[in-house]
Amino acid sequence: MSLSAAKTRIGDALSRHDALAIAVSGGVDSMLLTHLAHQAGLGEVLAVHAVSPAVPEEATRRVQRHARAHGWTLRLLDAGELDDPNYVANPVDRCFFCKTNLYSRIRAATALPIASGTNADDLGDYRPGLNAARDHGVVHPFVEADIDKAAIYALAADLGLDDLEALPAQPCLASRIETGIAVDARTLRFIERTEIALRDLLPGTSALRCRVTAAGIVAEVSPMPDAGAVDEAKRFAESLCADAGRVFAGLRPYRKGSAFLIEQ
Repeated sequence: MSLSAAKTRIGDALSRHDALAIAVSGGVDSMLLTHLAHQAGLGEVLAVHAVSPAVPEEATRRVQRHARAHGWTLRLLDAGELDDPNYVANPVDRCFFCKTNLYSRIRAATALPIASGTNADDLGDYRPGLNAARDHGVVHPFVEADIDKAAIYALAADLGLDDLEALPAQPCLASRIETGIAVDARTLRFIERTEIALRDLLPGTSALRCRVTAAGIVAEVSPMPDAGAVDEAKRFAESLCADAGRVFAGLRPYRKGSAFLIEQ
């Protein structure tokens, strides 16, 4: 799809709404949607961001920075997912309970139609959170406009949003915890600290995940660094794990969704 076609399609999708409350995670999709909704001249645009141990602090700071710079109306809330035993148990459909809590809290905070940054590429994945969105009447303007991830990055670049244009995919921190291992705030904080530390040690990585698995902590990196850097990263990660009373189980190439376990 050409950039001009993408602009027209998303403009048409947004024009169907007088106002929106956008669930803004801090990732490129929902951040761009908020920028585009403001540009479209909707009567009211409310950016709603959940502050949670599962949301990287960096993402919260990014949302706040854009809100200040661009005059967004921003509301921070606690989605309360860690109070939900269904979410904490980390079943295969954990995202359903996460989004159920999020959209319920947004609905309690505003009567505006709720929108998400879900894009056309997301429809090809297993996304139980989309069932929660359907239950709460959430709209997906990028899906309506058939906008995929490539178009989203192109639109961000066209708007001069350099920090979003270069932003890699960053799903919530709970996605690093292997299915069936309980989610808790302490583990989420450990994941965040470890990823920040390893990212500083291994500059130039396009993807880095601290996985919590039944075997222990696994670091995943892409692209894989040279042998010397791998050895240094392993020693460093092992030290971080020892300090936290955890077992380090190794470093391996990044694989999308490797903490997600489902019977075939």
